Amino acid sequence: MSDTGLLGPWVRRFLLEHLAGDRNLSPNTQKSYRDMLVQLLPFVAKKSGKTVDRLLVMDLSAAAVRQFLNHLELNRRCGISTRNQRLGGIHALAKFISENRPEYVSWAGEIRQVPFKKFTAPAITCLDRSEMNALLEAPNRSTVRGRREHALLLFLYNSGSRASEAAALTIADIDWHARSVQILGKGKKLRSCPLWSVTLKPGGL
Repeated sequence: MSDTGLLGPWVRRFLLEHLAGDRNLSPNTQKSYRDMLVQLLPFVAKKSGKTVDRLLVMDLSAAAVRQFLNHLELNRRCGISTRNQRLGGIHALAKFISENRPEYVSWAGEIRQVPFKKFTAPAITCLDRSEMNALLEAPNRSTVRGRREHALLLFLYNSGSRASEAAALTIADIDWHARSVQILGKGKKLRSCPLWSVTLKPGGL
C-alpha cells in the first residue's frame, strides 16, 4: 500500500512541516493540535479495529469525527468551546491533506462539513476603579513578596497583558526612555504599551 493512503505520514507532515514550518504557529497552538491528535487517533483506531500506525486516511471519516466529538462532550465532559477547538484542528488536517493530494478533496469536503456548535460565550466583566484600587492595596507592601505582588498587579492593570505575557518579559523589554514595554502576544505579535510613572518607579515594577 502506498504511504499516501496511510494517515500516519500525513500526521507527521502536518505537525512537523505544516504547523511548525509553513505556518510558523506558536508552540501553544502546535501543542493544541498535537493534543487533539493524541485523543483522536486512538479513538478512531479502536472504532476501526486497527492499530494507530495502520490507520488509513479514509478511516478518519465524517462519521468517525462526529462520534469523536460526541465522545469529547459526553465521556470526557469537554465544553463546546473545547469541542470546537478540536474540530478546528481536524478541519485543518483535512485541508492540508487535500491540498497535497487532490484525490482526497471529496473526503476533506465531507470532514469540513462537520459543523461547529454554537454557544453563548460568558460575559466578560471588568473591575471598576474602586475594586481595582482595593485589589492593588491587598498585598502587604512592607514585605518583599507583597511589593512584588503589588508591582505585578499594577503592571497587569497598566498594560492589559496576559499573565503568560507578563511572565515572559525581561528587563530588556522595557524602554525606560520611552516609558514603554514591548510585549510579545498571541500569534507572536509584538506590541508596545506605554507605562505609567507609578509602574516604572523603583519598587513598582
